[in-house]
Amino acid sequence: MTRSINVCIPTYNGDLYIKEQLLSILGQLGIDDEIIISDDHSTDSTLQKIAGLKDPRIKVFTNEGKPGPVYNMENALKQAKGDLIFLADQDDSWYPEKISMMVPLLEKYDLVVSDATVTDQNGKILHPSFFIINKSGRGLLRNWYRNSFIGCCMAFNRKLLNRVLPFPPGLAMHDSWIGLNAALSGTYYFLPRPLVYYRRHGRNATALAEKSGFSIFYMIRYRMYMMYRVLLRRMKH
Repeated sequence: MTRSINVCIPTYNGDLYIKEQLLSILGQLGIDDEIIISDDHSTDSTLQKIAGLKDPRIKVFTNEGKPGPVYNMENALKQAKGDLIFLADQDDSWYPEKISMMVPLLEKYDLVVSDATVTDQNGKILHPSFFIINKSGRGLLRNWYRNSFIGCCMAFNRKLLNRVLPFPPGLAMHDSWIGLNAALSGTYYFLPRPLVYYRRHGRNATALAEKSGFSIFYMIRYRMYMMYRVLLRRMKH
């Protein structure tokens, strides 16, 4: 049975790379699949470049809720109607076999996370494996302490989507929220093959394996809050 695919992308002033990203995705989608874009009131030419592709599979929504990448992604996820949900960033690009490799795994797992090739702003490879840089791996407590769930490399089923929506208030990272819910209440798999060119540049919304600028007190308090919310969501389901 063919299952429909939605690719969810939050955008904000992403005109430098958004066309390249969309072209890398569109060639892998079927006629009934969709790219769901939630734009957080971009002031550059992001929306014009998206419209210029003139592809009816691209659906654009405006984020009228809380600003920022986390809740902008939530707005995209709320519009998704597909059976399988892929997450993507506005400034990366996909390997051409990404969907064909991940969809079969989603027959067995609720969540699949692929590895990524880390590049600079011009596409030059900085490291062949994000998993190695990040010391990524399985385990609820391990990922509660150090997140291995990188959003732009994630794909999951509707069962997990229904579990993680709506996002709780005060969420700092949507990828760890989704991943921890899968680790506690579902099945998940880390695919040790890069399927995303993970572009790092001066305008990224997230850091790359860098030391956090938050205080230890904040990090402990936030991790406790996150686990409380994950456990509470499990009880509700």
